[in-house]
Amino acid sequence: MLRKLAISTTAALALSSGAALAAGGSGYVENYAFSFEGPFGTYDQNQLQRGLQVFTEVCAGCHGIQYVPLRTLADEGGIGWTEDEVRAYIDANFIEVYDPDLEDWRAATPNDNFPANNGVGAPDLSLMAKARAGFHGPEGLGINQLIYGIGGPEYIASLLTHYTGEEIEQYGAVLYENETMEGGLISMAPPLWDDAVEYADGTPATVDQMAQDVAAFLMWTAEPHMMARKQMGLVAILILGVFSVLLYLTNKQLWAPVKARAKGTAPAE
Repeated sequence: MLRKLAISTTAALALSSGAALAAGGSGYVENYAFSFEGPFGTYDQNQLQRGLQVFTEVCAGCHGIQYVPLRTLADEGGIGWTEDEVRAYIDANFIEVYDPDLEDWRAATPNDNFPANNGVGAPDLSLMAKARAGFHGPEGLGINQLIYGIGGPEYIASLLTHYTGEEIEQYGAVLYENETMEGGLISMAPPLWDDAVEYADGTPATVDQMAQDVAAFLMWTAEPHMMARKQMGLVAILILGVFSVLLYLTNKQLWAPVKARAKGTAPAE
């Protein structure tokens, strides 16, 4: 029984390995090495700032992130901005929100959320990195998720970088071939091209770089308190570890006299 279990586990792990993994039949998902992965991973603030720039200049034309408060851009563990920089970002991008009390649009404040964007019916990206699991593992066992994580950012980055360049017209609509999209076709045209944005920090704006940057930013929008959660989990594990050692030593001390008496009265063989 144990031998069969070991063989099955080894085979499953072998199937789950590799840099490129199948996303539950949805297509090709590449395993990018993001800085925030793993129990000790952290967000790269420079990458988050670049990702926000890509979202603002490229993605925001069709997509919104309506569940993200603007003030969180200045939160600890976020993109590293100050409150003044958040206000400057709002002013520079003319961000407005609809105020039901005024029954009109007004300039956004840091206490408002990013506005929704329903113009073309594109999905909101606030929780996309959590909603799209990229790694499912063989036969839905979840082994890839155990090893590589849920794979949402990898899915987003892969989707943005795996257009084949082929176009297909169906029922009057143009669809674009994409190796990551389920079914292989997507209605969104390739949104990125080299130098689509000009990074303030001088990083070359290649398609692959921009895709990873915006995927990391969208992971932050979905998990803004990931670092605090990891820190809390680490502290909890350390406390439980110390508690387990103390419990073991206490148990050993309490039962020592009983074991000694038992040895002394044990019948001789």
